[in-house]
Amino acid sequence: MAPPTRRSELQLIYTPDNVAVAYQLNWGLCLFWRIRASADSDWLSILKEQCEPAGLRILNHQLLSDDISQFFVSTQPHIVPAEIARGVKGRLQRLVRDEAPKPFQRNYDLHSIGSTQREKVENYVARQLQHHATDELTISADEKDLQLVNPEVDLGRIRYSSHSRFRCNLHIVFRFAERVIDTDRLPNVRQTLRRTAAKHDHELSRIGLLDDHVHLVLGFGLRESPLHLALPYMNNVAWVFGMSPVLRFSCFVGTCGEYDRGAVE
Repeated sequence: MAPPTRRSELQLIYTPDNVAVAYQLNWGLCLFWRIRASADSDWLSILKEQCEPAGLRILNHQLLSDDISQFFVSTQPHIVPAEIARGVKGRLQRLVRDEAPKPFQRNYDLHSIGSTQREKVENYVARQLQHHATDELTISADEKDLQLVNPEVDLGRIRYSSHSRFRCNLHIVFRFAERVIDTDRLPNVRQTLRRTAAKHDHELSRIGLLDDHVHLVLGFGLRESPLHLALPYMNNVAWVFGMSPVLRFSCFVGTCGEYDRGAVE
């Protein structure tokens, strides 16, 4: 008898090449000057042109003080958060090196920003079952158990790396190709989502799990892209169903944070 196939040996169903991603990924980046910065940024238009081909779109820039530049940046799903600071800072250093060979301090701040505030996103996901039910009285205890609200996770908490303060929070949505008829498997889906988060050191705050779609709200690190972060969850859900493509070949990834777009635009 052949040995059982391990999950790691199975061919992945969902890959960067076959998953269509809808996204809204926005970030607030603060760089700290060693020199007195000018409000008249002659370099800004050039910096925008140089960053855009790399998947970094600078939407806005302002000086918070004489030595702090704040950028409002939009990224594509394959960009890791660490590349936002590295890409903007590195290009800007080259543009101003005649004036200042080492214009910036090594540290930076990076925070995810959403179309609405993180707390509202978390509350929305926590109420997915009630939102889609026609009558709250018909919601079963089993359906309620499928949801996750984890009060131990505080996505508003600032995290630290050797040179940064950051919050990287993401709202992920993927849909089943068809409504799940065998709902007995949904508890396994919930367990798998939690295990995936633990394996990848994600701070899983919310799961909104229904028979036709799934919402996740979580915190992650500086070196994972939103696209590559979402794929293990999708493939592990497929594993629950015998590595069957039960999910659509698409997903949504969106940043969320303590501030919404209106606060920085």
